[in-house]
Amino acid sequence: MKFTKMEGCGNDYIYINCFEETVTNPQQLAITMSERHFGVGADGIVMIMPSEEADFRMRMFNADGSEGEMCGNASRCVGKFVYDKGLTNKTNISLSTLAGIKYLQLHIKNGIVDTVTVDMGEPIFEGKKIPTMSDREFVQKEVLSANDKTFEMTCVSMGNPHAVTYVENTDNFNVQKYGSVLESNPFFPNKANIEFVQIIDDTHLKMRVWERGSGETMACGTGACATVVATAKNGICKREADVILLGGTLHIQWNEQNNHIYMTGEARFCFDGVWLK
Repeated sequence: MKFTKMEGCGNDYIYINCFEETVTNPQQLAITMSERHFGVGADGIVMIMPSEEADFRMRMFNADGSEGEMCGNASRCVGKFVYDKGLTNKTNISLSTLAGIKYLQLHIKNGIVDTVTVDMGEPIFEGKKIPTMSDREFVQKEVLSANDKTFEMTCVSMGNPHAVTYVENTDNFNVQKYGSVLESNPFFPNKANIEFVQIIDDTHLKMRVWERGSGETMACGTGACATVVATAKNGICKREADVILLGGTLHIQWNEQNNHIYMTGEARFCFDGVWLK
């Protein structure tokens, strides 16, 4: 089976062209291929598929085999894949995901995709829809405990559940220790992605993320969107900001006119390969 390794801000996935390849057990394949010592090594796999409702369809599976609703960094890489590999010549494409149809604007440089802007849709604030165990219209300052600390969480769904909390310094924060516990807190019926955020100023935020099903990753596109939305909603930053991640920087704009969130960032090819196992 042929595959392509790609990354967006260090959030790396294995991309499979399901116009040509057939995947019968994506859950197990994600576990096996994502293993960084005996597999290819990745945060999961992404299947690029035909769609009856959009130009393309994306299914993504985390490194533990669980299926995710949406991944912002992966969606940018899908845009680069389908254009650079000749599956489309359009620079504005629609992408079907479990979180709905997303719209991608491809920015071309020297004949290939350089950066991609993704219309991530509208944020969801209602506690039950995120989902959380709260029935509040906006879940903020929700106090949750993990090991020896308590955290005030602001919760947002970007098609997948996120909980944003603020720390003084992300560089020396133990994301694994606390993120692994908070992810599975009973307050989150479907678990949650946990964002640990340091405020630089009102247009620059630093973020590290514990992704549900994958652990700490170099970046999370939906998490960056959730971070700006939660922080703006809390009155701490503006509606347009750069989010500095371990793997790079994403530019996030929360549009006042249509309430949509636009994420712009790079997408890069790593290598093509053949999986023989």
